[in-house]
Amino acid sequence: MNTTTALPVTNSERSSLIRLYLSRGVLAIAWAIAFAAVHNTLDAIAVTLLVLYPLIDAVSSLIDFLAVPEGAERRVTAFNGVLSAVIAAALGIAGTTGSMAAVLGVFGAWAILSGAAQLAVGVYRRGPVLGKQWPTLISGGLSFLVGATYIAQAIGDSPALDVLAIYATGGGVFFIAQAALLAWKQRTH
Repeated sequence: MNTTTALPVTNSERSSLIRLYLSRGVLAIAWAIAFAAVHNTLDAIAVTLLVLYPLIDAVSSLIDFLAVPEGAERRVTAFNGVLSAVIAAALGIAGTTGSMAAVLGVFGAWAILSGAAQLAVGVYRRGPVLGKQWPTLISGGLSFLVGATYIAQAIGDSPALDVLAIYATGGGVFFIAQAALLAWKQRTH
């Protein structure tokens, strides 16, 4: 794996990534605010929001997939998009059961797998043109670790869904940080 080659190198391609990361970050934070207000019961609004969050990721992955040339990075992006779409359906099913443990377990499994995918994409994009991808790498690693704790909480006595709003907020902040880093790199090149 060549970690010094950054595929999207034109200003237009970098601008597209900046918009994608910024939009993804803002949507994650908006989702977190909405979910924090309704997470105490698994009613229709909460379940809809649970399904919506991975769908945002699936659409973002599709946009990213279409912008990336053939190669391993594109396959990882495709995997993450398909995974997120499948998880959206799984969260819908888990949410309709009314089981917070099931929801937290499904979300935890997604956080682990999507975190690993995010780490892989960050490694592929680590070249100097795209700002070394530190926010993406940190976010992916944290997602992986936090997902494992969600699964442990789901198995435990008192799973709580308030942690999902915190997770989304953190992810949103890292996406915005990556967008800012790319914007800074664009201005200096």
